[in-house]
Amino acid sequence: MSAEESNENAGTLYVVATPIGNLADIGARAIEILGAVDLIAAEDTRHTAGLLSHLGLKKPLLSLHTYNESSRSGRILAVLAEGRSVALVSDAGTPLISDPGYPLVRAAREAGFRVSPVPGPSALVAALSVSGLPCDRFVFEGFLPAKAGPRRARLEALVAEPRTLVFYESPHRIEATIEAMAQVMGAGREAVLLRELTKTFEQIQAAPLAAMRQWLVADPDHRRGEFVIVLAGAEMETLGQVQQRELLAVLLDYLSVKEAAAAAARLTGAPKRTLYQLAVEMKG
Repeated sequence: MSAEESNENAGTLYVVATPIGNLADIGARAIEILGAVDLIAAEDTRHTAGLLSHLGLKKPLLSLHTYNESSRSGRILAVLAEGRSVALVSDAGTPLISDPGYPLVRAAREAGFRVSPVPGPSALVAALSVSGLPCDRFVFEGFLPAKAGPRRARLEALVAEPRTLVFYESPHRIEATIEAMAQVMGAGREAVLLRELTKTFEQIQAAPLAAMRQWLVADPDHRRGEFVIVLAGAEMETLGQVQQRELLAVLLDYLSVKEAAAAAARLTGAPKRTLYQLAVEMKG
């Protein structure tokens, strides 16, 4: 059936936001829905069982994570078809935001079942709200690739992005990610690092990327927990540097470093010495 032909007797799939750290952040409606549904589809049933215990609730749980989502979606749709309701939750925050759930929500909507959001905590929104960086326009990139090469390539694709950038990162990759950002985006690019948001050891550190890396290595505790990185967008000067790099990339296919730098200087009006140093870096 189409979404327009929704079955009035079918159950509802609720997409329920849960706390990202502080359990007191859960909303009253989220508690009501979790207590009323017939089944809860959870990213980690053990984690969600702890939350339910805190709330004084006991409900049937079904695991739904990246590796079983395709097979479990059909089972959940069958529950909805019986007129029973299901809540979808992730381990923390709003489901689907760098978490499983997209195929299930899409399948439920295409099958004509009602899908209703129960909004609440989100690390993305919380980080932006206290970053002090422009958040009227932003780009959410989630987790960067784990391997160094693809990670650097993704950052290079974003270096000229003028909107504020938001990333998630894990403790064992945070230092490498900040270092890669400094190399690609520039050591002076403004950043805000938010660690363990809403939890006991919450920290919010604002600094240029080079200084941010120094802060990370200064204390092992600074590298623990879950991270959100909010990065300032590119300024016009950075956009000019990107154009210089793109021009040199073409010229270096045909000319020596010295000749390419001289030609780029004539075409852009930028200092030849600056372009020569950039060309040496690119050639290397």
